[in-house]
Amino acid sequence: MVSRARGCGLADDDRARRRPRLEDVAADVGVSTASVSLVLRGAAGPSAATRERVLEAAARLGYRPDRAASLLARRRSRLIGVMMDVRSTYHGELVEAVHEAAEQHGYDLVLSTTTRTRDEHRAVETLLDSRCEALVLLGAEADAAWLTALDRQLPVVVVGRPVPSAGVDVVRAADDEGVGSAVGHLVELGHRDIAYVDGGAGVIAVGRRAGYEQAMSRHGLADQVRVLPGGHTEEDGVVAAGLITGWRAQPTAVVAFNDRVAVGLLDAFRRAGLTVPADVSLVGYDDSPLARLAHIGLTTVSQDAAGLTHHAVAALVERLDRGRTGHREVVVPPHLVVRTSTGPGPAARPA
Repeated sequence: MVSRARGCGLADDDRARRRPRLEDVAADVGVSTASVSLVLRGAAGPSAATRERVLEAAARLGYRPDRAASLLARRRSRLIGVMMDVRSTYHGELVEAVHEAAEQHGYDLVLSTTTRTRDEHRAVETLLDSRCEALVLLGAEADAAWLTALDRQLPVVVVGRPVPSAGVDVVRAADDEGVGSAVGHLVELGHRDIAYVDGGAGVIAVGRRAGYEQAMSRHGLADQVRVLPGGHTEEDGVVAAGLITGWRAQPTAVVAFNDRVAVGLLDAFRRAGLTVPADVSLVGYDDSPLARLAHIGLTTVSQDAAGLTHHAVAALVERLDRGRTGHREVVVPPHLVVRTSTGPGPAARPA
């Protein structure tokens, strides 16, 4: 025969197998569930003695509030969906910073990734199915019309690129200035033949390519502009390096679309017998964890991950909790981080 626990009508072994509920704490103390709820929420009402007994029972029974049920009752999930490229170490750093900023405002994250076989639309569908209240889209390349339609369903902030829209919030670095600072740094070192490895056809790539071309023109080097086809990955850097090493007149410096492309270039250059920076200087973009490794030491452009994500989460909180409407764009100034992958150009080297 199975004995029944007094007060709650559950078998002892049944109660041991499941998560303790508010009713279990109330039955243990001998008070109403309303009183237990008041104590656990820190609300006024119960006496000091009752509070002490309730808190002791909750700790002893291992009671934890059911956050999901509580939020559902308030019709809030307090979840922010984040779309990221699972292959990007820089996106991983951004996600960590988003998480820290969101927690400060009482929000949690749901992550959905893009991969070689999973596009942005599928990644966002997962976030919508997870009842996210708002979205942070890292490096989104989708067209503005789709992003605007998405913003009509819930608040959206795009991190990393401009979006011509009346609703979608944007937080980005001034990419043209960032690439311009990379070119300026190389010019100061005495380089004139500076090539650029592109990032493809996306909006972010277009902005960075323009920054390179404009900077070369400002420094009187418009006739030296060389843009190589590229992409977002180390493999794209390896392919570009193969083109560069095959040229009769090789550039003395290369600026890459991002750090991953730059690392591919660095590896391929070394395999081809070129020394960085003695034979060719190299600059990346993003200041990812890869760039900071001592054996890589990549000069790169930092977008200030903490600053970008702080502004992104703040924009969503203003819309979710304070009812702000309308488009907002925050442009964060990037800055160059000089490491060991850049050195003097031919004109500045001692004879």
